[in-house]
Amino acid sequence: MGDFNLALLIVAIIVCVLVFIFNVYLLVNYQHPDDVNQAYFPKFVVVLGLSVAVISILMLPADVANRQACRHSIYNGACQLTLPMKDLWLAVYIADAILVFFVIPFAIFYYEGDQDKSVGKRIRSAVLWVSVTAIVCGLVLGILYGLLGKVDFTVRHLSSATTSFPSSWSSFSSGQPCIGNSKQCSAYSANLSSEKTWTMRATFPEYIVALATIVGSVLFTIFGGVGIACLPLGLIFSFIRRPKAVITRSQYIKEATELGKKARELKKAADALHQEERSGNKGRKWRKNVKAVEKELLLLEDDVKALEEMYPQGEKAETAWALTVLGYLAKLILGILGLIVSVAWIAHIVIYLIIRPPLSPFLNFVFTKLDSVWGLLGTAAFAFFCFYLLCAVVAGATMLGLRLVFITIHPMKWGATLMNSFLFNVGLILLCSISVIQFCAAAFAYYAQATAAEEIFGHTLQSLRGIKYLYKYNVFQIGFIALAGLTFIYYAAFGWRRKRPTGRFQLSS
Repeated sequence: MGDFNLALLIVAIIVCVLVFIFNVYLLVNYQHPDDVNQAYFPKFVVVLGLSVAVISILMLPADVANRQACRHSIYNGACQLTLPMKDLWLAVYIADAILVFFVIPFAIFYYEGDQDKSVGKRIRSAVLWVSVTAIVCGLVLGILYGLLGKVDFTVRHLSSATTSFPSSWSSFSSGQPCIGNSKQCSAYSANLSSEKTWTMRATFPEYIVALATIVGSVLFTIFGGVGIACLPLGLIFSFIRRPKAVITRSQYIKEATELGKKARELKKAADALHQEERSGNKGRKWRKNVKAVEKELLLLEDDVKALEEMYPQGEKAETAWALTVLGYLAKLILGILGLIVSVAWIAHIVIYLIIRPPLSPFLNFVFTKLDSVWGLLGTAAFAFFCFYLLCAVVAGATMLGLRLVFITIHPMKWGATLMNSFLFNVGLILLCSISVIQFCAAAFAYYAQATAAEEIFGHTLQSLRGIKYLYKYNVFQIGFIALAGLTFIYYAAFGWRRKRPTGRFQLSS
């Protein structure tokens, strides 16, 4: 048993190092050329935030493996060599909350500050905004913890008489499990008067995790519900809308001329907005126009990329076209595999979480069977399903950002991602990672039973005053399924059509 724990500790350390290296690789390859050799603090925050998010997802499989190290113990305390998972959970999620609500906003305010100002002024401005945020968050947390920071557990008060040790057990049966005529020793046969409410105050770290989970659950329900459908369907319909053949040179010149006109319109609009910013006129209309220009620019970039695919140039034009065809085939394959995973997720949520009692353990049973084939196979599949939800959140945020004016879009592009977009997506991933873990802990409760995560997310969180009803009535799960269904319908009706900008672009007056 001790060897198992030592191996688990070594694996955990190696995984943390690999996660850090992989996140540095992502940063280097996704960063915009304008951010090369500068913006070091935002880059450090990006790598740290991504590492915390990934490690928090991997901690649930580690928690399961940690419990298996003590599978012969009656309770966790009987095993002295297990990792202190509950303390690690709280430490990771408090770090998550600090990054989301303080460090990342500071990095964004600093990065987006007026470049004409000195570094000191930009730091003071960022500190001012973050300080106001900290004061407001501190007051809200303190008031809510003082008023509602209690846990209400519903228990039954059971009691029994005593008697000498019997020589025969014939007097006991399922209909009469208690001594004498008492009915209060069995939770199944006890009357309703035996039901009591046991109230205790939650610890402050647990309460912070709970509130952060609620905020993340709202975003996760919206973005994740949309993303679980649009992530695979976007890939499939991208294959359907693919260029079927190389266009002629005259067609290329015509399309390029139209895109050039659109680019000049957007540059003119951007110059006008920059002039308004310098004059201090940064009201609601200005922010709305900035978002509109950003979305039109993103659509223009997509059109330019599509035109380059339809008319490859240079000495290796044939090779480029062949790679384009293979790329769309890869999207189709990944889209079909993703669709299978999405359907499996939705089916599991319905038959295991929403329907009471559950119709089947479904994916819990699959993971358990995979573990019996090879020790880490079920754990790897479990981690994959959790990561898939995080990818769905990012995909859903990007899709809604393209279609809703009040949502700012921050796309992740290879070699063209600015640090503010990086920071926004890292903050979104961190905030939703708490909810993903809670969601997975509930969805795979059978597989992750008797873990520290189940204690935090299964008992304490779902019994907190003012919060427990959201979980009691499956509000988040039902909202997730409803949005996923609407997105499936949307793609079935409109996904095969490509939306192109029409007419001249004009700023809102």
